[in-house]
Amino acid sequence: MKRTLIAGCVLALAFGGEALGANEWGIDGEVKTRAEAKVVDLLCEVTGQCAENCGAGKHQLGLLFDDGRLVPVVKNFDIFAGGVDDLIQFCGKRITADGLMINNDKMPLFAIQFKRLAPDGKWSRANQWGKNWSKRNGGKKSNQWFKNDPLVLETIKADGVFGIPGLEPEE
Repeated sequence: MKRTLIAGCVLALAFGGEALGANEWGIDGEVKTRAEAKVVDLLCEVTGQCAENCGAGKHQLGLLFDDGRLVPVVKNFDIFAGGVDDLIQFCGKRITADGLMINNDKMPLFAIQFKRLAPDGKWSRANQWGKNWSKRNGGKKSNQWFKNDPLVLETIKADGVFGIPGLEPEE
């Protein structure tokens, strides 16, 4: 155990504290990736309809890579959550993103796990969405948030589990 801990510390020091890295999820087409890119408002980039501060948290954000690729950002640790809470502070700025590039012919995605202001800002885990949800909902834990979210519960009550009024899952 001590050898493993010491080896990990030596590796971290050898790479200047750069030893952190994305966790694989076993998703088809995933590639562990650390890259620099500009944080952008996807709506602005695609349509030219640009709002101040990347839509102030109301627009989906993405990464614009130097080669011109525009890739939407999704979250890893919070199921069904986007990356806006973690990236809004970097609107229009270059970051170093660490996560999984999900290569899909129809639409690539970047599942962000860590981020920092490029080139050498302080690393932080991409977990702000869960913290913000918890604050908005009286300190409830955000794991399985979708089972406790007032808007989700209201929508299910109005439209059913499948979004079709009257159609319910079989018991």
